[in-house]
Amino acid sequence: MRHLKQGRKLGRTKSHRLATLRALAASLIEHEAITTTVPKAKEARRYVERLITTARQGTLAGRRLVASRLANETAAKKVFETLAPRYATRPGGYTRIVKLAEFRIGDGTQLCRLELVDKVVKEKPKKKEKK
Repeated sequence: MRHLKQGRKLGRTKSHRLATLRALAASLIEHEAITTTVPKAKEARRYVERLITTARQGTLAGRRLVASRLANETAAKKVFETLAPRYATRPGGYTRIVKLAEFRIGDGTQLCRLELVDKVVKEKPKKKEKK
């Protein structure tokens, strides 16, 4: 029984799963949107949101933690210089999962798009009043 055991195994060993999550997180931070399978996206979302929340604090310990979890210097730098200020006032929910109508050819699994949410919300143009 897996009581109180969090996270998906994704059919991988612990080290392989960690490497996969690191690679997905670095790609998401670098490109701000990636296409992957739904279970991988759900796990990567947990991983990335924790990193961004840690980066929002802006401490030296946070920098070291994010750098060690990402293992990619450019991605870690982008988290602190771009993403942390962008989401400074947002209380979580930095990513979005959009399921696509595509299925992978090899095994037929559903694909989705994992993307970072933009802070700027575009306002609808106001309609002109009729006289």
